[in-house]
Amino acid sequence: MDMLLKVKYLSVKKYIKLHEGFTYLEFISEAKSKFGLPDDAQLDIFDETDTAVDEDIFLELVEAHPDLCLTVCERILDFSPLAHSTPSSSDTVSSLTDTISLSSNDNDLREQDIPAGCSRSSKEGSSASEAAKEVENALKRKPGGEDILEEYKAEKSLRHRTRRQLVNILASDMTERHGRIPSRQQREKYALGIITLFPALKDPFSPKGYEHFYDGVRGTGYLAWRLKTMSRSTTKRPVKEISVPQEQGPKRRRSPTTLPQQLDGDACKEAISFLVHSPDEASVFQKMKMTFQHRQDLLHDPQRTADVFKTFPRFLDVKGLVNQDFILLFGAETASKLLEKWDTSIKPKVIKEAKHLTQSADLCRLLKAAEKLTGNDENDWDSDMASLLLLLHLLPPTAGRKRRAKISPSDATDKMVHFHKSCCSIDDHLKEGDGKQPYILAVGRTQSRIDTFYIAVDKQLIPCQATSSLSAFDELFKTHYVLNLSYDESLVHLYSFVQTTIFNIDATSTDESPRVRELRAKILNENNV
Repeated sequence: MDMLLKVKYLSVKKYIKLHEGFTYLEFISEAKSKFGLPDDAQLDIFDETDTAVDEDIFLELVEAHPDLCLTVCERILDFSPLAHSTPSSSDTVSSLTDTISLSSNDNDLREQDIPAGCSRSSKEGSSASEAAKEVENALKRKPGGEDILEEYKAEKSLRHRTRRQLVNILASDMTERHGRIPSRQQREKYALGIITLFPALKDPFSPKGYEHFYDGVRGTGYLAWRLKTMSRSTTKRPVKEISVPQEQGPKRRRSPTTLPQQLDGDACKEAISFLVHSPDEASVFQKMKMTFQHRQDLLHDPQRTADVFKTFPRFLDVKGLVNQDFILLFGAETASKLLEKWDTSIKPKVIKEAKHLTQSADLCRLLKAAEKLTGNDENDWDSDMASLLLLLHLLPPTAGRKRRAKISPSDATDKMVHFHKSCCSIDDHLKEGDGKQPYILAVGRTQSRIDTFYIAVDKQLIPCQATSSLSAFDELFKTHYVLNLSYDESLVHLYSFVQTTIFNIDATSTDESPRVRELRAKILNENNV
């Protein structure tokens, strides 16, 4: 059912009609069209109390108050006195919006009385230094701030609990010095100050390095969320993280890196028919290569994607076809990154970070298994699988649009790997399952001694080429891309970390949660500070 929203721009009020399931960006687009604003206009939204409405709470607010009159106004990009010369109601609203960014252009620098001969690089260096000094002074003024500085000095990093304390202190300082709703400029200044004072917290994959603390474009990040929590302290509404847009991950249509001659028409049909019955695996691999483009067209057609196992059933009995298709998509160098990096570069740091988490019984057990301290306990996973599950504890599930309540990392484990005793019926297990998202089915006598790994997807089993749990997870991740499958909502943060930080896929364009960026910053910067 369509929805009518009352919207005000300047002194004009109009209704905007939106279809069921509309998004924040669709609302912005309709508002521009309704009021005749240019497509590149940057809009801010406010409710009837002049409180800024950000993307992450927009839909929840509209659903709760459908009769609300929202105000839209164009974002002010300069800070000249003329911009605020006439005190009107719209100016009052605009005063809450963004003014200038830290990376101003040359004209903006002149408006801020910066000497014309001062170069951009020197100005940015000065801004970063001033921002770091402001953050440092805030920490020295507040109780617990000196402890944060000492911890970073000793460990060249901050623990998760300490990082939260840092954000709380700075958000409190910001509101005390700049009011209940600090400007975007002030939020960005504090975020820049954090990564300048604590360089190991800088995310090397994001444009400015501090988006996990404050992202001015989306209004998200640890500082933004803490400020919203403080301003809504009486409503008791939880702050939600934004899930990674699936179109930037496995659901994105891609051009293959390397592609042999492709078959089409009758030749393609003959090859597919040959594939079904050929006992020669070498020929199967060759024909699968030559029908790759047809398979991609099938997978990205919403009306036909469910037929992939009917058309290409050899996925279900020939090992290695998932790896081959992934290599065609991304190349051999990218395909090998997880197996090359995990043991030496990632796993030890994951274990180190997990030791700083609150130590539950399940977490302690995984830590001992990851460090091979459990002896021969048959009910424990091997070291590699245990360390992968530690990564799930570091990047736990959050409440999403389909699931209102959080689930624990332990509850989410079965969505990634499920142990199945070899003496029990696999068919019975598959019948009980639901959902299309893939997971590892590890079959063996005990968890510590797995005989065979499968990727279970849509009640079907793809036999793994892998003989180890790490290789099985490698194939699990690749299955999402090869079969055009979205990440399970409980594992989206874990998979997006693996996608960007390890495989370097869509590293600069994926909209990740601050927790993913924070962990990447810690792991990649550990040896560089």
